[in-house]
Amino acid sequence: MTAPSPSRPSTGGFWSSTRARHLIPVAFITYSLAYLDKSNYALAAAGGMADELHLSAGLDSLIAASFFLGYFFFQIPGTIYAEQRSARRLVAWSTVVWGLLAVVQGLLSSPGQLIAVRFALGVVEGAVLPSMVMLLGRWFTHGERGRANTLLILGNPVTVMWLSALSGWLVSVTDWRVMFIVEGVPSVIWGLFCLRLVKDRPEDATWVAPAELEVLREDRACAPTASGNLREEYGKVLRSRPVLLMAAQYFFWSFGMYGFIFWLPSIVKKGSGEGIGATGLLTAVPYAFAVVAMLLNSRLSDRSGRRKAAVWPWLAVGGLALFGSYAAGSHFPVALALLVVAGLCLYAPYGPYFALVSTLAPAGVSGAAVALVNSFGALGSFAGTYLVGWVRGTSLGDAGAFAFMAAGALISAALMLAVHEPRPSGPRPGTVNRQPTAATTT
Repeated sequence: MTAPSPSRPSTGGFWSSTRARHLIPVAFITYSLAYLDKSNYALAAAGGMADELHLSAGLDSLIAASFFLGYFFFQIPGTIYAEQRSARRLVAWSTVVWGLLAVVQGLLSSPGQLIAVRFALGVVEGAVLPSMVMLLGRWFTHGERGRANTLLILGNPVTVMWLSALSGWLVSVTDWRVMFIVEGVPSVIWGLFCLRLVKDRPEDATWVAPAELEVLREDRACAPTASGNLREEYGKVLRSRPVLLMAAQYFFWSFGMYGFIFWLPSIVKKGSGEGIGATGLLTAVPYAFAVVAMLLNSRLSDRSGRRKAAVWPWLAVGGLALFGSYAAGSHFPVALALLVVAGLCLYAPYGPYFALVSTLAPAGVSGAAVALVNSFGALGSFAGTYLVGWVRGTSLGDAGAFAFMAAGALISAALMLAVHEPRPSGPRPGTVNRQPTAATTT
């Protein structure tokens, strides 16, 4: 399969399009809320929940990881529904329901209840990211998707920055129960707004300029499309060697990434000796640098059209930085500096990565490729969250936990090298008002 070539520059750049100005803020806020409601568990655990509910290290890890088992099961059927029926409805109602489940977490009193609700939270959120990546693929050209995906997933590190500070403050002045309730309500409200703000296709939106619609039509004309029976086409995608290889790669990437995300607050709190408020601020530091790295990497990838080269080097350096944190041992300032490097390297490739995944299947069924890859990522996230937490409770401690995360990142970098990147299919437009001499701005 061939991939579209990078887009030609435009007079106004990415943000000159009405599509970007309208859709990207909605996508960013939606994914930010999703990430908020699934990741504030770590700060709740560090902020008194583990003590109040008498959670052992192993049980704490199982509760955190149960989310990803639920996340795994609904990804493919949910994304197929979104692709063939309505991504708008799936994303909007999922946002409402996960907000309600997030609130319920603050009302529970036993580990068993927490496991059940965390699992349900994963089921509800499972298809949201692949559905949104698929939706952005309809609204943006090949040469814009690296930045579009990055600005979607940017909700992850940006949320962690303010989440760490806000959640730390909420827990310190109230308790972990209030934090869950306060942070779950906005998702319920926002999901209802999404039903009005988003359309499934650009042709359905009256505010999209005709020139932009024409560019999107030209872009689609250059992309391969599914021509056979849908069941057969989906089957081909799910059995495709490149897609399966990317799924294995994403398993190990997510293993390292989510071990890092979920246990960073506890590790920083223990290493620094600070209270929960200061821990929240220190935890935010790696994510601030990750935001800059994600934006720069996606812009360079969209300009060059090279996705693979925008992924594996970052993962390799991130893995080495995690090994460095392991070697630093009790020297917390050195370990924190290396964690900053690891964090920005693990986050930087996301936009180009999902832009590459979406080229591995024809238009109309590409959502299945994203869903399969992301579902294996959920299994890796489960394994990373559980095993890293378990290792921290053994004699290996935090140093051993970082060694596990580093191994995941390095294996994912090696697997990425084995992925064949589709060749560009030739020049094609990517933005409106094209002028060969104009400079592109993000």
